[in-house]
Amino acid sequence: MPKQRDVQAQRELLSNATWQVLAEDGLPGLTLRAVAERAGCTTGLVMHAFPTKKALLLHARDLLYERTAVRADAAEAASAGAFGALEAVLGQAVDLPHGHHEESRVWVGFLAAALADDALAERHRAANHSFLARIRRLVAACRPEWPDERLELTTKSLVGLVEGLNVLAAADPAAYPARLQLDALAQALAELGPVS
Repeated sequence: MPKQRDVQAQRELLSNATWQVLAEDGLPGLTLRAVAERAGCTTGLVMHAFPTKKALLLHARDLLYERTAVRADAAEAASAGAFGALEAVLGQAVDLPHGHHEESRVWVGFLAAALADDALAERHRAANHSFLARIRRLVAACRPEWPDERLELTTKSLVGLVEGLNVLAAADPAAYPARLQLDALAQALAELGPVS
């Protein structure tokens, strides 16, 4: 029986290889063979961890969520006050200023694939609902006097803005440069008004 450390090391190796394939070749290029080649291992080892391409896809979607959640946690923890945390979490989610181009491309690929795959769609919705819950919590901390309807609208508007900027910048970075993205976010956050 392999040691736990070996299993974890193999999983990390395969996760990194999966991410590299996705970032460079997109979802159409994600095959068990491509991951094995990138990891420098046999297809059998990949199949031992991920018996089907679907299992590999679901793992890759979870990996994307974990990467973005860790970054959002760090941005929130490093911020002073609710507004600073909201600004930091949304700011790190905007693509170009932070160089997360490959994550945006991978996210767009998963979104497209989720339209025709119930399991991927469920993973996508779960990750999106988690991000919405985080942003709603932060908006509510900034504006505890706002009614639920306004909190909901503001939350979904802010998330729609940063996700939309990610998608558009992934396909056309020249039209959505860093300054424009940050200015659009600042303008949207200004709607919250002065926060005490």
